[in-house]
Amino acid sequence: MQVEIDVNKDYSEKVSYNRAEFPVYVRKGILSTYPNYAAIGHWHDDIEFIYILSGEMYYNINGRRVLLRAGDGLFVNTRQIHYGCSPDHQECTFICILFHPLLLCSSAYVEQQFVLPVLQNDCLPYLRLQGQDENERQILLVLQDIFRQSTSDLFALKTQELLFRIWENIFQLSGHIEKKQVPRNQHLTILKDMIHFISNHYTERISLEEISLAGKISKTTCTNIFVKYTNQTPFSYLTEYRLKKSTELLLTTDSTISEICFEVGFSGASYFTETFKKSYHCTPSEYRGKYAQR
Repeated sequence: MQVEIDVNKDYSEKVSYNRAEFPVYVRKGILSTYPNYAAIGHWHDDIEFIYILSGEMYYNINGRRVLLRAGDGLFVNTRQIHYGCSPDHQECTFICILFHPLLLCSSAYVEQQFVLPVLQNDCLPYLRLQGQDENERQILLVLQDIFRQSTSDLFALKTQELLFRIWENIFQLSGHIEKKQVPRNQHLTILKDMIHFISNHYTERISLEEISLAGKISKTTCTNIFVKYTNQTPFSYLTEYRLKKSTELLLTTDSTISEICFEVGFSGASYFTETFKKSYHCTPSEYRGKYAQR
């Protein structure tokens, strides 16, 4: 069966997979590398798993906050707005695994019987995994196994098998969750439209009015929605988005700090450096020197 993966569907985040031809992303994360120990709110078509190696952090899914401690895991269903953070700036190391659900759809029968019932269950935006039963324990063990395989020459082959093992357990766990009619959360749809506007125009001067118009709502409602679901105002979200883009350029290009500053929408190099340092506790140059070789 030939399939094409559209990782930008409905303006969702584009995921940079470990291997471009195999839609799986695996890495070890360190929370302190994020501005103010918080990732930016985002969503994607991919299924996401988190496994906490040390420390703890809160994970926010569609406005619901879940505490994850060392040894805990988390399943985040497709297309949920989510991010991890530590309000107290406590360090946390974790494994992050994303994969496109098309990897599970080996046939139309498997897709209809075992994949879509989970993806389309509105009562299942996430599952906290603490090893309380055998299904959860197996998922946590396999997540660690996938991470160990991430540098193997047989990564794709081994991971494909392991993902099916995980999904069997997710499917079993989802059977205990009662399906019911869940009203559509219009605020999440509006938020995605406004985030899409920011992602398309972050290099330009953007006003609060323009962001709110993208969601067809008032400026007050716009601010309230951002704070509720991302814990940031629209402008703080915009600033963090620009900073995130700047870190990508710092680590993947030889552009100067000034060039990067203007490319991501800041008005001047000194302001960019000052803002960067407040969020990352180091200058852009120091960040590049510290992480460019990782």
